[in-house]
Amino acid sequence: MIDALQDFTSSFPDFLQWLGVMIVAAIPFVESYFGAVIGVVIGLPPALAIAAAVIGNVISMLIFVFTAHSARTKAVASRQRKRALVGAEAPGAGASGSGGLDADAAADGIGPEESPRREKLRRAFDKYGVAGVSIVGQTMLPSQITSAAMVSFGANRNTVIFWQIISIILWGVVFGVLATLGVSLAR
Repeated sequence: MIDALQDFTSSFPDFLQWLGVMIVAAIPFVESYFGAVIGVVIGLPPALAIAAAVIGNVISMLIFVFTAHSARTKAVASRQRKRALVGAEAPGAGASGSGGLDADAAADGIGPEESPRREKLRRAFDKYGVAGVSIVGQTMLPSQITSAAMVSFGANRNTVIFWQIISIILWGVVFGVLATLGVSLAR
């Protein structure tokens, strides 16, 4: 797959290869880290390869975050309307003042049961928070999936975006530098 993405990116005219890197870095599981590597391997200057990969990954992640936030907002509003219609509003229910999780969402029986992978991500989220899942989470799942999941869990959208951008930059730089060193050694 990486070879196919590398061929795709190098098929762009030289002055637009950065755009190809942005496009492939927007793909989940390719991300900024493999995008930066592809950019370096096809001959882009490392700083340009890393920047293009980071921008492509960030744009893709933002689409997922805003979509998840919109879906969560609609689901919460629908749940509140259902409670109001039924008159089942429990004392103390509702959104927390800390911008955190909607703790009663799972307890009230409304909503789908979580998959094992989502449960594992939720446990990591509960244990390590937005920063920990953002930085370490990319070793297991793409930033797009982890960011959307955290927002769906009730994490503050802007906090998720902030930490995901830091993580995307960090991983892109690390892999871009490693690729640059590897290409230098191969010459």
